[in-house]
Amino acid sequence: MTIQNLGGQVASVWEALLPTTRNLVERALLSTATSSGARANVPYDARAEWELSRLLTALDERAAEAGALALNPEQLRELLHMAAVCVTVLRNEARSAEVFAQLLKRALHLCDYRCIDSLADTLTARIAPSEVCELARVPDLAVRIIAQEALMQMPTSALVELLGDPVDSRIAREAIKRQAEEYGSEEARWVVNEFIRTDASEDEI
Repeated sequence: MTIQNLGGQVASVWEALLPTTRNLVERALLSTATSSGARANVPYDARAEWELSRLLTALDERAAEAGALALNPEQLRELLHMAAVCVTVLRNEARSAEVFAQLLKRALHLCDYRCIDSLADTLTARIAPSEVCELARVPDLAVRIIAQEALMQMPTSALVELLGDPVDSRIAREAIKRQAEEYGSEEARWVVNEFIRTDASEDEI
C-alpha cells in the first residue's frame, strides 16, 4: 500500500504519526493480511489513540470525496481497508469518550450493527463513568441513547459517586431513577427516596 496514493491529507496525517503509532497500524494491517487475527503487541496510549482517531477521520473524509478527486476502485479498497484496521484497533483499545463517540457515529452512519453492539458492550468496562456521562451529553441523539443505556447497566453505587459532580450529577440522577423504575432495583429505589427527602428539606429551607 502506497500512502501517497490515498491523497495529500491522508499522507500528511500518516507522516505526522509517531513511529510507535505507525508501527501499530502496520502490524495490524499485516495481521489482517495474514488472517492471524492477533492483536499487535505495540504500546498503546492516549497519544496513539488521538493519532489513530485523526487518521481515521482523514481516511473517512477522503473516502467521501467525489468527482475528479474520487479514488479509483483499487485505491478506495486500500483506503477502506486501512480505515477498517483503525476502527478495529480503536474498538479494542479506546479509552476516551471522544473516540467512542467517533466510532459510534461512524458505525451508526454505516448501519454497522455488529460494531455498534460491540462498542456498547465494552463501553462501561473501558471508560470511566464520568466519560460515559460525557457521551450522554453529545449532540448526536443515537449516541446519547446508547450512553444512557450503558449508565443504567452500571452499579448504582458507581452512579452515586457522580452525584457530587456539578456536571455529571443530573445525568447520574436520571440513570438511578430509571434503574428504580425500569429495573426495579431496591438500591436505586432507596437512593431515589433519599433524593425526595433531600429535595423536600431544601424546599422547606
